[in-house]
Amino acid sequence: MRALISVSDKTGVVEFAGRLVAAGWEILSTSGTMKLLREAGLPVTSVSDVTGFPEICDGRVKTLHPKIHGALLARRDVPAHMQALQENGIEIIDLVCVNLYPFRETIAKPDVTMEDAVEHIDIGGPSMLRSAAKNWESVTVVVNPADYATVLQEIESTGNTTRETRLALSAKAYTHTAEYDMAISTYMRAQAGLPEKLFLAFDEKQPLRYGENPHQNAKFFRGPVAVPYSLATARQLNGKELSYNNIQDANAALNIVREFSEPFCVGLKHMNPCGAGTGKDVVEAWTKTYEGDKTSIFGGIVAFNREVNLAVAELLKPIFLEIIMAPSFAPDALELLSTKKNLRLLEVDMPAVGAAAGKQMQLVSVNGGLLVQEQDLDIVPVEAGQCVTAKKPTDKQLADLNFTWKMVKHVKSNAILVGKDGMVLGVGAGQMNRIGSAKIALEEAAATLKEAGKDIRTEGLVLASDAFFPFDDCVTLAAEFGITAIVQPGGSVRDEDSIKKADECGIVMLFTGQRHFKH
Repeated sequence: MRALISVSDKTGVVEFAGRLVAAGWEILSTSGTMKLLREAGLPVTSVSDVTGFPEICDGRVKTLHPKIHGALLARRDVPAHMQALQENGIEIIDLVCVNLYPFRETIAKPDVTMEDAVEHIDIGGPSMLRSAAKNWESVTVVVNPADYATVLQEIESTGNTTRETRLALSAKAYTHTAEYDMAISTYMRAQAGLPEKLFLAFDEKQPLRYGENPHQNAKFFRGPVAVPYSLATARQLNGKELSYNNIQDANAALNIVREFSEPFCVGLKHMNPCGAGTGKDVVEAWTKTYEGDKTSIFGGIVAFNREVNLAVAELLKPIFLEIIMAPSFAPDALELLSTKKNLRLLEVDMPAVGAAAGKQMQLVSVNGGLLVQEQDLDIVPVEAGQCVTAKKPTDKQLADLNFTWKMVKHVKSNAILVGKDGMVLGVGAGQMNRIGSAKIALEEAAATLKEAGKDIRTEGLVLASDAFFPFDDCVTLAAEFGITAIVQPGGSVRDEDSIKKADECGIVMLFTGQRHFKH
């Protein structure tokens, strides 16, 4: 039995080859892998000795030879194939262990040149993998060190791998070469300026019990590159398996958390924030979140951008929540919250604001197609120079407007959000007209304050809108509820009507020039 081993990822390869040798196998190899195995004291035959031809063109040509590909492709059950091997002095190869030049890692370097990228395009490796994978009935092909243990266990037990294992490994090899070719194609097309063709390569992370509803099948896939604020790489410390809806909601919560550098907490239901707050610590942030809407938080998701400590855990425990997310949990907080066996606790990588990776592409499926856009990570700060009314904002109002502007960005359109002092008090989401969203947000804020013994008309609240006001009705309604300042993108043909109404009501209004539709 003969194995050809030539790998870029040399993890575990010495042990793998050593155990094959111990099982009576002959090892063929090339270049760096051959050197490594020989230094480990293993008997290795050079591929050049097999082909009778030296490596040429700086190693570009070494395995592209009939004595390699004939040895892989010849069908053992076809006499004419075996006769051709015998007539040409070719011995069969029973196992190929190959992984490819690190092309994706090379082009990820900020200073990579096209010349360097091209030199990391593997030719012989994919060719051997495809040959071996095509003849899987007789040849074992290994591309991932994670499969070494299975292959060795079967060979050491029976002398060879099983048919089922060879088929599975063949499929993995074709997947490996397909993903490799997709990366090269995407890079080369970009260099050539060709019209874009989108290739996707996602790995199944886990099957889900069902999708949005019990009659829908669903799975969770993760992308090839780890990114911050991602459930795909989150660590679940407690609780039931995540559901499809859990993942959607939790992802929305993480997108809100990444907006804030100060201690922050958000509560979320059905892809919309139902409460949020900043504070000097997580206890104050949670208190504002909970006080903002005690009803909607029931069965919701909570996310923090700071470690969950015991003090806040004691406040969280009595509330029915589906998920709590944070960059970390203090050991005593984790112990306390883990007494609720169904409560999902997730540690999520959350780098400092501004240190996160660049924009990722957002994919949305439609019937027969796919929409692709950059994530909406930009946000224009609210500043005094954006004021369009006679009355100008105070520093306190600017701080409140910045908070509500960051929050309304993550509410389903049409979106209106009311708040003050780093606290969300009312949210109007997803209505078919903007005045409808405004009524919901303002009435919710009024009810919350009334429960606390306060009157909305005297609290000096501010209001944010994700898009412009088409009419002055939202300003009129805001004035009735005592709103003192409004931030919106501006850009309506009727902007002057809204500005005039704000001036009549003594309301400060600012235009950011940036909208945040969220459908």
